[in-house]
Amino acid sequence: MNKIELIPRVVENKDWITILFLLSVTIVVITKTAFENRFSDFINLLFNNKYLKVYKDSSNLMTWFTILLFVVQLLSLSLFVQLVLTYFGYTTKTNWITYIQIFTFLSFFILSKFLIEKIIATSFDIESFIEQFNLFKVSYRTYIGLILLPVNMALYYTDFLNKQIIIVVFGILLIINTITYLASLRNYQNLLFSKMFYFILYICALEIAPYYFMYYAITNR
Repeated sequence: MNKIELIPRVVENKDWITILFLLSVTIVVITKTAFENRFSDFINLLFNNKYLKVYKDSSNLMTWFTILLFVVQLLSLSLFVQLVLTYFGYTTKTNWITYIQIFTFLSFFILSKFLIEKIIATSFDIESFIEQFNLFKVSYRTYIGLILLPVNMALYYTDFLNKQIIIVVFGILLIINTITYLASLRNYQNLLFSKMFYFILYICALEIAPYYFMYYAITNR
């Protein structure tokens, strides 16, 4: 008599990723409809600095336009991180639990870093500059999130992801971050020169150290 061994078939739910893409696109459409002129200027951010000149006031950091696109940025960046982890064999691209963990970690990391920056800026009396600087960062990094959205769609529904694509995307992230710092230095050079020591301390403590320790922890694990 043949022995029959039953093997449970585990089917991962793939519907959540489609819902995620639809949610992201819906938020972008709502933002474009509600803030048509601002969104148009924002789309041209990499080609001219009109957006940064028009919406340079720090109060724009907490508007619905910024908040909605910040959510898209988190959704998009979290998925890209999951795709990279999938490529290196740490998870699967349909694992929604891993995605929630990544999304939660990134949200906590970014918001905690923002609050710490506010505290340090107030202590060093450079609050006005840091608010402007954060607006710069949020603008460029939100732009990255929008760029990653169609890239994530292509990489998720195909098998094109490889080491070269990962390097290119991270290279683009590095270039945009560099542009942010250079633009900030140019626009606020008078203020920076008077508080150069505090700015260097800020850069080392909150712009370099957190990412270094994160990289160190991930690579060693």
